[in-house]
Formats: sequence, C-alpha cells, structure tokens
Amino acid sequence: MSDGAWVSLFSGGKDSSWALYRALESGRAVERLVTVHPEGDSYMYHVPATRLARLAAESVGIPLVEVEPDDFDADEVVDSGAQGDAELEPLEAALRALDDDLDGGIAGVTAGAVESEYQTSRIEAMADRLEVNVFAPLWQEDPRALAEAMLDAGFEIRIVRVAAYGLDESWLGRRLDADALDELAALNDEYGVHVLGEGGEFETLVTDGPHMDRRIELDYDTEWDGTRGTIRVEDARLAE
Repeated sequence: MSDGAWVSLFSGGKDSSWALYRALESGRAVERLVTVHPEGDSYMYHVPATRLARLAAESVGIPLVEVEPDDFDADEVVDSGAQGDAELEPLEAALRALDDDLDGGIAGVTAGAVESEYQTSRIEAMADRLEVNVFAPLWQEDPRALAEAMLDAGFEIRIVRVAAYGLDESWLGRRLDADALDELAALNDEYGVHVLGEGGEFETLVTDGPHMDRRIELDYDTEWDGTRGTIRVEDARLAE
C-alpha cells in the first residue's frame, strides 16, 4: 500500500460511506473527507442532503473539506460529458491543495461508484493526473449483495429522495432494510429500478454505522410532486 494519506470522496450517502468504511477496514489512512456541493442537478455527484455530510464527518471523526463549485453553472452546459468534466474541476483543485497540505501527500482516493462508467472513468482520469490511486470497493459488485453487506455491517440507511416509477412518497425517509430490499428487487424486475439506485432512482443518507460514534437524528417534512420527491430537513443533530 502506498505511503501518504487517503482521501474519501464523500456525500454521506450509502455508496460513498461504504467505500470509506471498507477503506478504514483495510487499514488505509483516511485523513480527509471531501464533499462537493453541486448547484442544481448533477451528473457527477450525489445531490440531496450533502449539507448533512458535515454531521456525518463529525460522527466519523475525520475532518471534512467542503467544495463549493461557485464557478460552475449547470444551466450553461448542455452536453453531459462537458458538464461532468466541468464539475470535476473544483474537486481536482481541492485535491491538489490537499496533496500539498497533507504530510506525504495523497496516496489515493476512495470512490463509491457501482456501475457508472461515466463517473468512474472521470475519477480514474483525475487520479491519473494527480498520480494517486483509486479504491473503489463497490465497482461492478452485485448490487443486492452490496446492499446486504451494508445492512449486515450495521449501516442505518435512510432514503432521502426518489425519482423513479414504482417509488412513491411512502419511500421518503424510509429505512433501507431487508423488506425494502425485497421490494426494490421486485421493482427491478417490474420497472428496472436499480437495487442501489445507481441510475438516480433514489438517494440515501447513512444515519448510523460501525464507523460512526453517534447516529444522526433528523426532523423533516416531505416534498412530493406526484412523480418524484425529497425530504426537506428541518433539523439534524448527532444523538447524545
């Protein structure tokens, strides 16, 4: 394993949290979490509830770097490839700064991609430019097996946004447990809903796990437009 620090690309959602957890389990020295706050819809990043990443980072006990892509406006970019490249620029700049700041520089970054060539190819190209490694423990693994591994490890996962046929308002705020997984598998058979939401069908927040000292408690309302919805967090805190 390379010398230097590891940095986790982190949204607070299940996939990036699992990549972080597996990195810590494997003995990688994760010294920073990096969260990108996209403006509007994003091709590259998990969008909803990223502001809660700072609570998750506090519970994990690893300093968080928050990246604000102020110079990026999604409405000005039409081509999805160009948008993904543009969205990556502030992240790459933040990683270059960390490479200078951390003792020994950055050895590698963790990524939570499962099947998205779009995301993975760009992260790998960025890592090549930075001359660092990529640890992507979810990559091309079986989605159902991954979800079950997360639950077996003790992850508490909440669904914070839905945007797919078959997922109604009742899923907002729901805990992703064995029953939910069975229902998602049935929706996959019927409508093609990805069991892990890899296609943007749903987004999640990890509210507790073995890598966290305190669970995240949420007070929220739901917003539902008839086809998609999100939770609107009114208060979030770490449990005493």
